[in-house]
Amino acid sequence: MNVFYNREGIGDTLLITLKAVDPQVRAFEKKGDVVRIFNEQTGETVGYNIFHASTYGTFEGNGVVERTEQLIATINDILQKNGVDEQVVADLSPKFVVGYVKQKEKHPNADKLSVCQVDVGTETLQIVCGAPNVDAGQKVVVAKVGAVMPSGLVIQEAELRGVKSYGMICSARELNLPNAPQEKGILVLNDEYEVGQPFFS
Repeated sequence: MNVFYNREGIGDTLLITLKAVDPQVRAFEKKGDVVRIFNEQTGETVGYNIFHASTYGTFEGNGVVERTEQLIATINDILQKNGVDEQVVADLSPKFVVGYVKQKEKHPNADKLSVCQVDVGTETLQIVCGAPNVDAGQKVVVAKVGAVMPSGLVIQEAELRGVKSYGMICSARELNLPNAPQEKGILVLNDEYEVGQPFFS
Protein backbone atom coordinates (compact mmCIF):
# COMPACT_ATOMS: atom_id res chain seq x y z
CA MET A 1 0.00 0.00 0.00
CA ASN A 2 1.21 3.49 -0.89
CA VAL A 3 -0.32 6.85 -0.09
CA PHE A 4 0.26 10.07 -2.07
CA TYR A 5 -0.71 13.68 -1.37
CA ASN A 6 0.23 16.76 -3.40
CA ARG A 7 -2.17 19.61 -2.72
CA GLU A 8 -0.54 22.02 -5.17
CA GLY A 9 -0.25 19.45 -7.95
CA ILE A 10 -3.57 17.60 -7.84
CA GLY A 11 -5.63 19.33 -5.16
CA ASP A 12 -6.84 18.28 -1.73
CA THR A 13 -7.01 14.58 -2.58
CA LEU A 14 -5.41 11.60 -0.87
CA LEU A 15 -4.47 8.85 -3.34
CA ILE A 16 -4.19 5.31 -1.98
CA THR A 17 -2.87 2.47 -4.12
CA LEU A 18 -3.23 -1.08 -2.86
CA LYS A 19 -2.12 -3.00 -5.95
CA ALA A 20 -1.59 -2.61 -9.67
CA VAL A 21 -4.47 -3.29 -12.07
CA ASP A 22 -4.83 -3.28 -15.84
CA PRO A 23 -6.53 0.03 -16.78
CA GLN A 24 -8.87 -1.91 -19.09
CA VAL A 25 -10.54 -3.65 -16.12
CA ARG A 26 -10.36 -0.71 -13.71
CA ALA A 27 -13.71 0.55 -12.42
CA PHE A 28 -14.87 3.19 -9.93
CA GLU A 29 -17.66 3.75 -7.42
CA LYS A 30 -18.21 6.86 -5.28
CA LYS A 31 -19.51 7.13 -1.73
CA GLY A 32 -19.39 10.63 -0.27
CA ASP A 33 -15.81 11.89 -0.51
CA VAL A 34 -14.40 8.43 -1.29
CA VAL A 35 -13.94 6.88 -4.71
CA ARG A 36 -13.23 3.16 -4.54
CA ILE A 37 -11.12 1.85 -7.42
CA PHE A 38 -11.59 -1.84 -8.14
CA ASN A 39 -10.98 -4.64 -10.62
CA GLU A 40 -14.21 -5.00 -12.58
CA GLN A 41 -13.55 -8.68 -13.28
CA THR A 42 -12.77 -9.80 -9.72
CA GLY A 43 -14.39 -7.06 -7.62
CA GLU A 44 -11.12 -6.66 -5.70
CA THR A 45 -10.38 -3.17 -4.35
CA VAL A 46 -7.09 -1.80 -5.75
CA GLY A 47 -7.17 1.72 -4.35
CA TYR A 48 -9.08 4.76 -3.11
CA ASN A 49 -9.18 8.46 -3.87
CA ILE A 50 -10.27 10.58 -0.89
CA PHE A 51 -11.45 14.09 -1.79
CA HIS A 52 -11.41 17.10 0.59
CA ALA A 53 -8.76 15.19 2.57
CA SER A 54 -7.81 18.15 4.77
CA THR A 55 -11.30 18.21 6.30
CA TYR A 56 -10.49 14.83 7.87
CA GLY A 57 -6.93 15.41 9.05
CA THR A 58 -3.57 17.02 8.34
CA PHE A 59 -1.59 15.45 5.53
CA GLU A 60 1.94 16.66 4.97
CA GLY A 61 4.16 16.18 1.98
CA ASN A 62 4.42 16.69 -1.71
CA GLY A 63 4.28 13.13 -3.01
CA VAL A 64 4.61 9.96 -0.96
CA VAL A 65 3.10 10.13 2.54
CA GLU A 66 4.94 8.18 5.22
CA ARG A 67 2.88 5.15 6.23
CA THR A 68 2.25 5.00 9.97
CA GLU A 69 -0.28 3.27 12.19
CA GLN A 70 -1.86 6.68 12.79
CA LEU A 71 -2.24 7.28 9.03
CA ILE A 72 -3.85 3.86 8.52
CA ALA A 73 -6.26 4.54 11.41
CA THR A 74 -7.17 7.93 9.90
CA ILE A 75 -7.81 6.42 6.47
CA ASN A 76 -10.00 3.68 7.94
CA ASP A 77 -11.94 6.30 9.90
CA ILE A 78 -12.52 8.29 6.69
CA LEU A 79 -13.73 5.16 4.87
CA GLN A 80 -16.14 4.34 7.69
CA LYS A 81 -17.52 7.91 7.84
CA ASN A 82 -18.26 7.73 4.11
CA GLY A 83 -20.10 4.42 4.28
CA VAL A 84 -17.30 2.21 2.94
CA ASP A 85 -17.40 -1.09 4.81
CA GLU A 86 -13.86 -2.13 3.92
CA GLN A 87 -10.71 -1.35 5.90
CA VAL A 88 -7.16 -0.96 4.63
CA VAL A 89 -4.28 -2.97 6.04
CA ALA A 90 -0.69 -1.92 5.41
CA ASP A 91 2.69 -3.57 5.68
CA LEU A 92 4.66 -0.90 7.56
CA SER A 93 8.02 -2.67 7.27
CA PRO A 94 10.84 -0.73 5.54
CA LYS A 95 10.81 -0.96 1.74
CA PHE A 96 14.48 -0.02 1.19
CA VAL A 97 16.70 -2.53 2.99
CA VAL A 98 20.25 -3.87 2.93
CA GLY A 99 20.49 -7.14 1.01
CA TYR A 100 23.20 -9.72 0.46
CA VAL A 101 23.62 -11.24 -2.98
CA LYS A 102 23.91 -14.96 -2.21
CA GLN A 103 23.92 -16.15 -5.79
CA LYS A 104 24.13 -14.71 -9.31
CA GLU A 105 23.34 -16.62 -12.49
CA LYS A 106 23.15 -15.59 -16.12
CA HIS A 107 19.61 -14.93 -17.33
CA PRO A 108 18.59 -17.79 -19.67
CA ASN A 109 16.98 -15.45 -22.23
CA ALA A 110 18.97 -12.20 -22.01
CA ASP A 111 22.72 -11.66 -22.28
CA LYS A 112 22.83 -8.45 -20.23
CA LEU A 113 20.61 -9.60 -17.34
CA SER A 114 21.50 -11.60 -14.24
CA VAL A 115 19.19 -13.59 -11.95
CA CYS A 116 20.18 -12.96 -8.32
CA GLN A 117 19.12 -14.58 -5.05
CA VAL A 118 19.24 -11.80 -2.46
CA ASP A 119 18.95 -12.27 1.31
CA VAL A 120 17.05 -9.29 2.78
CA GLY A 121 17.04 -10.56 6.37
CA THR A 122 13.50 -11.93 6.57
CA GLU A 123 13.50 -13.79 3.25
CA THR A 124 15.49 -14.44 0.09
CA LEU A 125 14.19 -12.63 -2.99
CA GLN A 126 14.80 -13.51 -6.63
CA ILE A 127 15.70 -10.28 -8.42
CA VAL A 128 16.54 -9.85 -12.09
CA CYS A 129 19.27 -7.22 -12.40
CA GLY A 130 20.79 -5.52 -15.44
CA ALA A 131 23.73 -3.84 -13.68
CA PRO A 132 27.12 -4.87 -15.09
CA ASN A 133 28.80 -4.80 -11.65
CA VAL A 134 26.40 -6.99 -9.65
CA ASP A 135 28.04 -10.09 -8.16
CA ALA A 136 27.62 -12.73 -5.47
CA GLY A 137 28.99 -11.71 -2.07
CA GLN A 138 27.97 -8.06 -2.29
CA LYS A 139 25.89 -6.07 0.16
CA VAL A 140 23.45 -3.94 -1.81
CA VAL A 141 20.37 -1.73 -1.42
CA VAL A 142 17.14 -3.55 -2.29
CA ALA A 143 13.89 -1.78 -3.11
CA LYS A 144 11.23 -4.31 -2.14
CA VAL A 145 7.86 -4.69 -3.82
CA GLY A 146 5.79 -1.64 -2.87
CA ALA A 147 8.77 0.71 -2.59
CA VAL A 148 8.36 4.11 -4.24
CA MET A 149 11.55 5.28 -5.93
CA PRO A 150 12.52 8.99 -5.83
CA SER A 151 11.49 9.11 -9.51
CA GLY A 152 7.94 8.08 -8.53
CA LEU A 153 8.30 4.56 -9.92
CA VAL A 154 6.51 1.99 -7.72
CA ILE A 155 8.38 -1.34 -7.51
CA GLN A 156 6.13 -4.25 -8.42
CA GLU A 157 6.48 -7.96 -9.00
CA ALA A 158 7.61 -8.32 -12.60
CA GLU A 159 8.54 -10.90 -15.19
CA LEU A 160 11.62 -9.98 -17.22
CA ARG A 161 12.16 -12.07 -20.32
CA GLY A 162 10.33 -14.99 -18.72
CA VAL A 163 11.92 -14.84 -15.25
CA LYS A 164 10.08 -13.54 -12.17
CA SER A 165 11.61 -10.66 -10.23
CA TYR A 166 10.55 -9.52 -6.75
CA GLY A 167 12.29 -6.20 -6.19
CA MET A 168 15.15 -4.09 -7.50
CA ILE A 169 18.84 -3.80 -6.64
CA CYS A 170 19.47 -0.04 -6.68
CA SER A 171 22.15 2.30 -7.93
CA ALA A 172 23.11 5.44 -6.03
CA ARG A 173 21.56 7.55 -8.79
CA GLU A 174 18.24 5.67 -8.61
CA LEU A 175 18.20 6.35 -4.86
CA ASN A 176 18.86 10.05 -5.55
CA LEU A 177 21.91 10.03 -3.27
CA PRO A 178 24.19 13.09 -3.31
CA ASN A 179 27.30 12.80 -5.53
CA ALA A 180 25.95 9.65 -7.18
CA PRO A 181 28.19 8.45 -10.03
CA GLN A 182 26.70 8.79 -13.50
CA GLU A 183 28.02 5.52 -14.89
CA LYS A 184 25.79 2.47 -14.78
CA GLY A 185 26.07 0.15 -11.83
CA ILE A 186 24.50 -0.72 -8.51
CA LEU A 187 25.58 0.76 -5.20
CA VAL A 188 27.82 -1.75 -3.37
CA LEU A 189 27.82 -1.25 0.41
CA ASN A 190 30.65 -1.84 2.85
CA ASP A 191 30.60 -4.35 5.70
CA GLU A 192 29.35 -1.82 8.26
CA TYR A 193 25.82 -2.43 6.97
CA GLU A 194 23.79 -5.33 8.35
CA VAL A 195 21.63 -7.49 6.13
CA GLY A 196 17.97 -6.63 6.61
CA GLN A 197 18.50 -3.22 8.20
CA PRO A 198 16.57 -0.27 6.71
CA PHE A 199 18.77 1.70 4.32
CA PHE A 200 17.05 5.01 5.05
CA SER A 201 16.70 5.81 8.74
